[in-house]
Order: sequence, then C-alpha cells, then structure tokens
Amino acid sequence: MSGANFWSNQESAQKVVAELKALKGVLSPIADLTRRMDDLKVLHELAVEAASDQDLQDAAREAGELAAELDRIELKTMLSGPHDAGGCFFSIHAGAGGTESCDWASMLFRMYLRFFERAGFSVEEVDRVDGEEAGIRSTTLRVTGPYAYGYLSCERGVHRLVRISPFNAQGKRQTSFASVDVLPELADVEIQIDWQNDVREDTYCASGAGGQHVNKTASAVRLVHTPTGIVAACQNERSQHKNRATARSMLMAKLFQREQAKRDADLAKLYGDKGEIAFGYQIRSYVLYPYQLVRDERTDLKSPRTDKILDGDIQEFIDAYLRHRLTAKK
Repeated sequence: MSGANFWSNQESAQKVVAELKALKGVLSPIADLTRRMDDLKVLHELAVEAASDQDLQDAAREAGELAAELDRIELKTMLSGPHDAGGCFFSIHAGAGGTESCDWASMLFRMYLRFFERAGFSVEEVDRVDGEEAGIRSTTLRVTGPYAYGYLSCERGVHRLVRISPFNAQGKRQTSFASVDVLPELADVEIQIDWQNDVREDTYCASGAGGQHVNKTASAVRLVHTPTGIVAACQNERSQHKNRATARSMLMAKLFQREQAKRDADLAKLYGDKGEIAFGYQIRSYVLYPYQLVRDERTDLKSPRTDKILDGDIQEFIDAYLRHRLTAKK
C-alpha cells in the first residue's frame, strides 16, 4: 500500500484495502486482549499489595469483561472459512401460506435491515418481487462488511411465524413460512461459463416505487443458466450494463456453490437441510400467539423478547449457533 503506484488501479487497490481490513479484524482484537490481560495482572498485584477492596473489585470487573471478549474471539475462530470474512448475497423467499407468508417475508426483511444497521454492514437491494396483496414474494440483497457471510450463513434456513392473522376476518391463528438463503460474494471465481451458448438473458422493466426511470426502460436483467436452470436477476441499477454485471456475479456465485456442494458432502448436507419452505424444516420459530417466544430449533435457545428480536436484536442466536458448531467440532 505504500507503493507509489498503489492507487493507479482502483479496483486492485480496493481489494488490497479490504484484505488488510479483514486481517486487522483478526489480529487487532487479539493484540488488544493481550495488552489488557497484562494490564490486569499489574492491577491485581497492586491491589493485593495495597489491600484495596475497591481496586480488587475493579480488577474482578475487568476480568469479567476480558472473559466475555475472549468468548467473542473464540467464536470468531468458527468464521475461518474461505469466504467467511467477505460479503454475501442475502435472499428472503416467502413460502407456504400465500399472502401471510409474503407479509412474514417483509417482516424478516425489516428485521435483518435493523440487524445489518447494528452490525455496521452496508446493504444494497439487488432484486425484489412484491407480493400480490401485501409484503414481498422474494428479495435479494448484497451485504458487505467484516465477516458478513460468516455471520449471516448462520441464518440460512426456514423461519416460521405463528400469530393472529391481520388478513383473516375471523382472527384465527395462522402459521407462515419464509426461507433465508446466503451466497458468498466471490471476487475471483474459477467457474467456466459459456456465456454465449449456455446463458439466456432476459431484459424487462424494473419494478419498484416508480419515479422517472423505473418501469420505463428494460434495464432489469435476468440470466438463466440453461444446463442447470439456475437463475440470477438484478434490477436495482439504472444501467442495464450494471445490472448485467451484478447478475453475472450472482450467477457465478450460485454455480460455484453448486460445484462446491458436489465436491463437499458437508456443504451439500448444510445446503440441503434447508429443505422445503414449510412445516417441519424450520430452523427458528417466532411465536406471537398464544404466548410470545422465539426458539431456535438447532440450539434450543429461547427468548421471550419477540419485539426486540423482530427489531433486529438477533446476535445472541447467531452466537449460540456458532457455539453449537464449535462444540460439534470438538
């Protein structure tokens, strides 16, 4: 980075800066923890020599904070996969339940936007299909930030909601489903694609809130990989060229994951566990009636704080799943 021509190639420079940021994200917390542990040792020795109860209490409080920080660093050891430190494509799809599930998908969309804000992640909407009556049928976001893929991959699966339906005149309890899928954003993917013969490109008018440009030009791009049937679409940019580039990136990521799943039985099992977007396949249940409780089916973590969780406070569920994975490895 100190080279005279470092910034002459902006794209290459940004990759190096991102790599440096990721490495600092690993090393800095460890260096800071080591320094604080040395300071704590000195503080404890001085407190014992002075027989000061206040200093001993301060040392105990600092020891508790260091233990919590050590636990967070240990959890990060579970984010050591080849793509964990990078960004991702984050998708939500409504499942069984019609309008109910479309509304539930929009609730999940809001929940994750709040979580991204808390985590300091940057978000860009890539594609969106609204429900016929309410909510969203599906949406895809590009999420960037330190360990975005590593953390969000813990959310992959089916999410189940139980509540009194706002769309049912009889006020009956309804169960809705929506799925979350996460793909790593790959900068350099070694996937051979015959773009001319194996990929069909469709262009169409973007949907959205309107404006001077939306719905007036065929700027949205949908790519279909005909040998596999895999689809990638993007409509958020004004330029068809930019939409095409993003759709190609998504298609390569999906094909890369497909190839990885073939070679890696564990990844194939992880991806297959998502199953149908229906009852019996959920990873987490959100019950709002007749009681309020959120339960993760993988870790058995339960919380009655449904309002805060639906407002994006889901870090405890991600941490619990990382601990679950850590225990399984041991």
